[in-house]
Amino acid sequence: MSRISDTFARLEKQGRKALIPFFTAGDPDPASCVPVMHALVAGGADVIELGVPFSDPMADGPVIQRSSERALKHGVTLRDVLGWVAEFRKTNSDTPVVLMGYANPIEAMGEEKFAQAARAAGADGVLVVDYPPEEAQKLVGILDGAGLDTVFLLSPTTSDARLREVAELGRGYLYYVSLKGVTGAANIDTAEVAKRLNHIRGFTKLPVGVGFGIRDGETARAVAQVSDAVVIGSRLVQEMADDPAQAVAKAQGFLSGIRAAMDRAKAA
Repeated sequence: MSRISDTFARLEKQGRKALIPFFTAGDPDPASCVPVMHALVAGGADVIELGVPFSDPMADGPVIQRSSERALKHGVTLRDVLGWVAEFRKTNSDTPVVLMGYANPIEAMGEEKFAQAARAAGADGVLVVDYPPEEAQKLVGILDGAGLDTVFLLSPTTSDARLREVAELGRGYLYYVSLKGVTGAANIDTAEVAKRLNHIRGFTKLPVGVGFGIRDGETARAVAQVSDAVVIGSRLVQEMADDPAQAVAKAQGFLSGIRAAMDRAKAA
């Protein structure tokens, strides 16, 4: 089993749901990346989605777009991100790290080279926003060979045919985008999410995490009651952006509140 699968299996035995924070590597500054990763674990993260900065993050809303812009202004590259994963692994061998981003930096490095470098750094999974399943078979094979899970996105409009493809190719967990639109949107309909997740579970045994539109403990608690994981990104990124000098403390404090809300739902 992969580190991701092990984590979800452990949480299931505990009757808990995974908390998966996202932030862009190198934002608000390169020196903060590894400390923020450790802070998120201290705040209750079960898996970390580490964003690879990209100049045209088309699936992301303005908050994460700006975080990519800030990281790129610092000159952050894919190799830098892998170096920070390796640094994180020196003192954390348990928390899965999923590299999340777009195809261009991977293709620029070369898929085989990227897969080997990501594995050597200690990454556990890869989520490439603009690799649909119809075009991802080669990449999945390469990542499988390197022992990396390929995580796919699902949306409210994903067809059953696409669900079958994702169920076959997906590894680790699936990421359900709860809203039509970009990251950072609001007004998540938990009842509709629950209905959709029930349908998705007819196609796969993989855990399903839910992201987009989760901004506070109340929403996270509601989503945790119907999903296997809560993914939270834009609000976390904004919390750090609002006080860059205290980004590490802000990250831990914010996530601790989300974790506490999710655990209250379990206790209830």
